[in-house]
Amino acid sequence: MDVFEKVKGNKGPLGQYAKEADGYFVFPKLEGEIKPRMMFRGKEVLAWSLNNYLGLANHPEVRKTDAQAAADWGLGYPMGARAMSGHTRNHEILEEQLAQFEKKESCYLLNYGYQGMVSIIDTILDRKDVVVYDSEAHACIIDGLRMHIGKRFVYPHNDIENLEKQLNRAVKIANEAGGGVLVITEGVFGMSGDLGKLKEIVALKEKYQFRFLVDDAHGFGTMGDTGAGTGEHLGVQDGIDLYFGTFAKSMALIGGFVCGEAEVISYLKYSMRSQIFAKSLPMPCVIGAIKRLELLRTQPELKHQLWKIVTALQSGLKAKGFNLGNTESPVTPVYLNGTTPEASNLVFDLRENYGVFCSMVVYPVVPKDVIMLRLIPTAVHTLEDVEYTIHAFSQIAGKLRNREYDRNIIPAF
Repeated sequence: MDVFEKVKGNKGPLGQYAKEADGYFVFPKLEGEIKPRMMFRGKEVLAWSLNNYLGLANHPEVRKTDAQAAADWGLGYPMGARAMSGHTRNHEILEEQLAQFEKKESCYLLNYGYQGMVSIIDTILDRKDVVVYDSEAHACIIDGLRMHIGKRFVYPHNDIENLEKQLNRAVKIANEAGGGVLVITEGVFGMSGDLGKLKEIVALKEKYQFRFLVDDAHGFGTMGDTGAGTGEHLGVQDGIDLYFGTFAKSMALIGGFVCGEAEVISYLKYSMRSQIFAKSLPMPCVIGAIKRLELLRTQPELKHQLWKIVTALQSGLKAKGFNLGNTESPVTPVYLNGTTPEASNLVFDLRENYGVFCSMVVYPVVPKDVIMLRLIPTAVHTLEDVEYTIHAFSQIAGKLRNREYDRNIIPAF
């Protein structure tokens, strides 16, 4: 069969809905400056879908630094991969500051968080090693595991008792093969907002002799006294062997990093194909990240304001009877009962008639007949934004209970 014919005949689990969803439910265009109120299809909406936790995207100091760095260096410098011609002192400075902030010996920059996590897993493991991971691990972890040709075992989400069962199997197989064991989980799970059982996992390290990799994309900058992440928040940062973070959430930028023992980070630096054979992170991104990290460290009021909004939003929704699951982070999932067609009508109503824009998640990401609306609070939202959103959610929840979304209310776009 022609591989193109196969693709044309099977558009995939999301692509099959492209005709009805493209440009509205999938690939929507939020336009204007990055702020809580943006334009969507010619109307102003209150946006709760932006990964801009600390409000740094349009912070005046950040905008000034970004503009100056682009003027000084352009978007192309440095040219080439870091191992060849793309290495600068500013790259080193950012790595040194991140290592110090995360209380680790060393750090290595990654061009993209997703790509970086895939490559970390691919690089650190060989065929003799066994990996054990949480069932709700992010897609970047799953894609990295697909490249691992050794054994892998999954445990049900945050189920420590089952994790021990998997560790017993993993340790036995690894010992027989002459390999090691790596456990992978997330600090903050990006859909549900609950925290990985980092403390419980670290407590098992002495018994099972494994290494521990934590993806803290949503925890970096939002969790812990200083914002150093979920490991700091739970008091187990020392027990995390490889700490992975991204600039794409709290720092509203592109790029990521991994921190750990100096010798291990050096191995990754000289072995990660996705970094060795890829162009270096552009200088404006590096200088911009240095400025953002400075603000994260020196302006704790940014995180305090974020949590003021988080607390108001989550407590207000709970007071109205909404189910937020087990979130312990800024990620705010709202679970409703309804079909996928009802979800589409509900979200259309929410955006068009109430001017509230948030992400919709339906089966197979969540169980059938469950609708999850995910809100991402930021430090630049206001209490008035929160109050209005809670009112809007109360209105649409009432309509859903009254079966008003059973009939199609979405016009042909």
